[in-house]
Amino acid sequence: MKIKTKLTLGVGLLFIMIILLSLINGAYINAVKNDTENVLVANYNTLEYARNMLLALDEISTPNSPATKKFEDYLKKQQKNITENGEKEIADKLANHYQQLIAQPSRNGLYPTLRHDIADIMQLSMEAIQRKNELAKKTALSATVWIALSSTICFLIAFTLLVNLPSSIAGPIKELSDRIKQIAASNYHQRVHFENHDEFGELSKSFNTMAKKLEEYHDSNLHQLLFDKKRIETLINNMRDPVIGLDEKHIILFANDEASKVIGLSTNDLIGKTAQDVAATNDLMKLLINGLTNPSKEAEKQISSPLKIYAGGKESFFQKELIEIDITPTGEKEPQHLGHVIILKNITPFKELDFAKTNFMATLSHELKMPISSIQHTTQLLEEQKTGSINAEQRKLIDSIQKSNDHLLKITNELLNLSQVETGNIPLNIQKNNPNDILEYALQAVKSQTDQKQILILTDTDYQLPDIKTDIEKTIWVLVNFLTNAIRYSPQQGKIFVQVRKGKDYVSFSVKDEGKGIDQQYLDKIFDKYLQIPNTNKAGIGLGLAISKEFIEAQDGQIGIESTIGVGSTFYFKLPI
Repeated sequence: MKIKTKLTLGVGLLFIMIILLSLINGAYINAVKNDTENVLVANYNTLEYARNMLLALDEISTPNSPATKKFEDYLKKQQKNITENGEKEIADKLANHYQQLIAQPSRNGLYPTLRHDIADIMQLSMEAIQRKNELAKKTALSATVWIALSSTICFLIAFTLLVNLPSSIAGPIKELSDRIKQIAASNYHQRVHFENHDEFGELSKSFNTMAKKLEEYHDSNLHQLLFDKKRIETLINNMRDPVIGLDEKHIILFANDEASKVIGLSTNDLIGKTAQDVAATNDLMKLLINGLTNPSKEAEKQISSPLKIYAGGKESFFQKELIEIDITPTGEKEPQHLGHVIILKNITPFKELDFAKTNFMATLSHELKMPISSIQHTTQLLEEQKTGSINAEQRKLIDSIQKSNDHLLKITNELLNLSQVETGNIPLNIQKNNPNDILEYALQAVKSQTDQKQILILTDTDYQLPDIKTDIEKTIWVLVNFLTNAIRYSPQQGKIFVQVRKGKDYVSFSVKDEGKGIDQQYLDKIFDKYLQIPNTNKAGIGLGLAISKEFIEAQDGQIGIESTIGVGSTFYFKLPI
């Protein structure tokens, strides 16, 4: 039986019993009311009329007296109030005797007869009252029995419904709730068994089907894949570095909380949208995808440069890392591009240490420069005749001091230049300068070194070179650094080739030596700071080329190297016309 049918029958039965109980109560109450009215109305009036007739009869003296009129009025009322068997005959007999009395007033013997007739009427009413009173008692007793019986039946039915109906509904619901909790705890083997063919039986079948499918899903590979995906998403979201994933169409697949915080957009505003659409209203996103949408050398430079981002209430530095995601599907040879992952590594602590290091080097080199200059001045005074003559051994010592002092001065100048480069405060005095003048100044600066190693510098310049926009001091410094390195790595009595060529919108300077060359594995890092190539003459601390790169790029130029083992190396830079 359906639950709805049970509830309908139970409530309907209670409703019918209540109506039946109300009808029984109404019927018996109406019966008692009628019996009471019969007693109070009909018989009571008869007694009242009889009493008044007796009083009027005692007052009758003549046929025309007022008492006669009164007696006749009550007699007429009594004749109309006939309610009992035999009452009419007694009333008619009373009226006949009264007429005889009126016709013959002298017949005094009729008075007792009239009183006897009235007494008969009263006796008949008294008997009727007693009889109706017994009937009313029986009616009330019957009403009590029937009301009690119907009330008991209603109570039993209600009690039965109260005991059975809630348990028949609450029991299966509780069992179902317990099974649902077990399912939520991943116990998918749980089942419910309701044998009834009601809604709970149908619910049992549906629940068991759902649990079975969940169990099959839990045991399937799809569940494991989704679980692994959720685990990976959790790991990415807990990374301290901002991470953004893009598919091959640059649609954002995921972005962790750190990325959302840095970019200033919620994950709902990022995931599912193309990076270009987000970049249209977000400058940081535009910078992050610059290497994807604009694959140029300038974009590569931006990728390698640290990003300064104000996020989380403070200024932070991040190093952008762009990772391409490629896979080779099973059975295929060509890799398939799936997208990119952008990682912003927080390098703020390292940048702060780098700033501290730069400030320390700037302070140290500045403080060292004065005593170094003092040593240089002192050695120059020792060489003069005014301070006295010196022997050959002393001359060697002075020369050694000068060389060491020059080397120390060179390192100090490099440290000062490096501190300018790292702080971004490179003072530039950009003017139009002739490339021939730059070359001439540089050759004069290294003349003493070439003379010592008897090295020949061969120059090759284009005719009528145009002026270039450059800081002449820093450009000469770079060219001198190239020449100095070429002299250092060239053999005794070797040759160095210097070329100055005019391009479309630039002028290039190149210095080629006849050294042993540089291994390919070091070419990409040759302009890094503090790089020392193994098995070379370590005359410096590895800052010259790094500073040269910064000086040239600060002037919107380009710098590079070409080298072949056993042949030599060519360093070059280009500056705009």
